[in-house]
Amino acid sequence: MVGLFPGYRRLMTPLDVLRDAFGRIPDGVAGVLEGLDDEQLHHRPAPDANPVGWLVWHLLRVQDDHVARGVEREQVWDEQGFFDRFVEAGLPYERHEIGYGHTSEEVGALRVDPSLLREYAQAVHARTLEVLDGLGATDLDRVVDENWDPPVTLGVRLVSVVDDDAQHLGQAAYVRGLLLGPDA
Repeated sequence: MVGLFPGYRRLMTPLDVLRDAFGRIPDGVAGVLEGLDDEQLHHRPAPDANPVGWLVWHLLRVQDDHVARGVEREQVWDEQGFFDRFVEAGLPYERHEIGYGHTSEEVGALRVDPSLLREYAQAVHARTLEVLDGLGATDLDRVVDENWDPPVTLGVRLVSVVDDDAQHLGQAAYVRGLLLGPDA
């Protein structure tokens, strides 16, 4: 059967859509980081604005945290030693932090190496695909957070993460454009 999109040999499943959506994140991260020096990576276009480096770190932390929690696995952050590597590089945050609720001062304190961000992005992406590959369609209906009304299912949580990632990548691309101009 021909699918909905050119090149597909079958109809896309919800998991196919999630794989495609999450598959766009690492390329977006690499594109946003490409060619930025340390000053540009940490530049804040307004006093309380988020810099590219923090935006990328935050979107990766949220993805790693939420995907891992959704399937009750350890985060790449811990399992593959990224927390320790980021601390060695000067990370000013506690292990559990993902950036949610950070003050302007906390956002401004982050200094990070773009190559470490790229490597973390690839590891988070690989883990996300591994998780998605292990799911069946009914797994998306499993409740993962009862603190909301209605309770949040794994499918809703994963869509939320993709949405958050895309928004933060867009913000980072905008800051990059302010720094390097429209052709960057």
